[in-house]
Amino acid sequence: MSESGNGAHPRTSPSSPSPSPSPSSPREASAAPSPSCAPPPARRRILAAGAGAGAVTLLGVPPAHAAPPEGAPHAAPPEIALRGPGAGPADLAPYASYWFPDTLPHGTPGPGIVWRSLKQWSPESDPDLAHNTATVPLAARFTPVPPHPAVRAGQARIASLVSFGPTSQNPSQGVPTADTYAFTHWAYIDELVFWGGSAGEGIVLAPNAPVVDAAHRNGVPVLGNVFLPPVAYGGDLQWTRDLVQRDAHGRFPIAEQLVRVAVAYGFDGWFVNAETDGGDSALATRMREFLRALRAAGAAHDLRITWYDAMNSTGRVGWQGALNPLNQEFFEDRAGRVADTVFVDFRWSAQGLADSGALAERLGRSRHELWAAVDTESRGWDSAVDWEAIVPRGRDHVVSYGFYRPEWTRNHLADRSPGAFHRADDRFWTGGSLDPARPAPDGADGGWRAPATVVADRSTVAALPFACSFNTGHGERWYERGEAVSDAPWSHLGLQDRLPGRRWTVDTAGPRPSVTLDFARAWRGGSSLLVAGRLTAPAAVGLHATRMRLPGAGVLELVHAAEPGSAPVVVEVGVAVREPAAPGGPVPYTWFAAGTAGPGAGWRTARVGLSSLAGRTAYGLAVRITARGDGAVSWRVGALSVREGPARPRPSAPHALTVDASAEQHGTAAVRLSWRRAPGPVRHYELHRLLPDGTRRFLGGTCGTALYLPAVVRAGRERAAVFEVRAVDELYAASAPARTVLAWAR
Repeated sequence: MSESGNGAHPRTSPSSPSPSPSPSSPREASAAPSPSCAPPPARRRILAAGAGAGAVTLLGVPPAHAAPPEGAPHAAPPEIALRGPGAGPADLAPYASYWFPDTLPHGTPGPGIVWRSLKQWSPESDPDLAHNTATVPLAARFTPVPPHPAVRAGQARIASLVSFGPTSQNPSQGVPTADTYAFTHWAYIDELVFWGGSAGEGIVLAPNAPVVDAAHRNGVPVLGNVFLPPVAYGGDLQWTRDLVQRDAHGRFPIAEQLVRVAVAYGFDGWFVNAETDGGDSALATRMREFLRALRAAGAAHDLRITWYDAMNSTGRVGWQGALNPLNQEFFEDRAGRVADTVFVDFRWSAQGLADSGALAERLGRSRHELWAAVDTESRGWDSAVDWEAIVPRGRDHVVSYGFYRPEWTRNHLADRSPGAFHRADDRFWTGGSLDPARPAPDGADGGWRAPATVVADRSTVAALPFACSFNTGHGERWYERGEAVSDAPWSHLGLQDRLPGRRWTVDTAGPRPSVTLDFARAWRGGSSLLVAGRLTAPAAVGLHATRMRLPGAGVLELVHAAEPGSAPVVVEVGVAVREPAAPGGPVPYTWFAAGTAGPGAGWRTARVGLSSLAGRTAYGLAVRITARGDGAVSWRVGALSVREGPARPRPSAPHALTVDASAEQHGTAAVRLSWRRAPGPVRHYELHRLLPDGTRRFLGGTCGTALYLPAVVRAGRERAAVFEVRAVDELYAASAPARTVLAWAR
């Protein structure tokens, strides 16, 4: 893969079936940030961005073992104390981790870059471990009956290679802006690779916690990236040798370290991309042995490996664009499985993919364990792709496929507001019709074959209680119970809800209304679901695919509101207790009245008893609205939940909220906070500031028990800033607070 910083400039191979890009990976010959990505904000810029709002959301997640046992000292993480007194306010900022395997480059790293040896790393010496560790377990998934006959379950899958930020100075805990790649279409992908790396910064990347927590909530494993760059982009064959070195006992120390990192940080394996040329067959053999050692060491933790089609059995780099005898030993050798999947280089052809799938099956493997590379970095849905070579319409899928840099849906926009981003992302994943049950005819989308028209969606909504407030993980302000409690823009994927997988299935005999995730108003978080348009017939909007056993005292709650100027709407909620008989068949909902919403009346909560469905399994949830009168409808869903019986007691409170480190300058402080985990199940934690006038301002949230605030601004002449942290459960009930203070210097 060719490289320029965190972006890439794909090469075109004459043998490609169409302008088929070659592998591209995030590497650079220098430490300069990629021109294809916004440069990382300087620490002073991060600080300044938050100062005007009083506080900024930059959130972190610690490991499950981060809290000391009861009665033990609540010590600061290693090295943190050294960064506190006398330091600038932003010096405490945690960043996503990156390393070289062992040997460091010659010279001096560029500004903001820290060269580290993975061989020397340990969890105990990692000062940012608490802020980079995911805590949400990988959820089990199921596949509902597809919404259209052209969609095939159990065949092609999708990998997604995404650069969420630069290699160095990539904030661990979100950013104080809504302009981020807040991906939500988890239902269509099977693996996410945290893409990045460069010769000038580091070539082993661990994904940050918000990405992993959001992916795990939706059942998607996340891989870190091991990138050995071409010599032309600063690659050094010594780094390959370092990676596959053996110790005096014959072990592979870097393989063991990669497993330690994945386990400590809470992610699921590694994407290994060896593109530094100059090796020989002995080095290739050592690489295969290294992969086997990595697999063996990670087996107890269910870690997985994806191999990129670059180095072959000669030890040279020769991208094959296929699985063939030159590279098959990195996928499967005589002893068995080596890698779980192979990312096939962009030089593939239709015949090459067909032969690759056949070879995989002869090796006793699935053809769908091969990802055919599809480059979308430069042209997005206008990319030229021979879809019939991968996922033909009239026959079985040939192989799976992998998107390279689908964050194009954000990067190409002039208007990067969250609403504009989600409109573009919905078009990319669902297609121009914006309805996976009614895809546009072939050719209507300019040749783009959207994933929702090909690949079956998956869901993790299989147990009670369940709730969704349609929060995408970023927003222009933060809402609680319909009121904005922070006007600061924010982004943190770990706070994202499990959103409907299908965007959006709408059944109506009249004009189809628009259905969007909207950021102008919300019940909780940063967004809500907006249904708008002139209705001449009832319109049913499919929401979540589920597998929930309904109890005798089941209750469904819907929080909704009609906007000022909207026609009044009659509202119903639907629960399907049977699946469609076949792909594309109607979903057999049972409908329950949920009241009427009048324009400008504000949020209202409808509670529906589900006792008539006791003992049945809910296979899907939906809403249906009917307009009263001839005016256009503008109606929002703020939250949807299903639970058993009356509302449960609120969760237990966390305790021992502590300021671990702080650095104050001119009335603004950077602060690291931690607390001890609340007993019982917790979805996430929320931190507020209690202001001198008694109001509470939202500062941030996290799935773990540590949080970084880059810019806490003194309120007038207050003597101390007061912080409160609460545990929040799956139904968004909040605990009593734990409190602490940060005394101002004078």
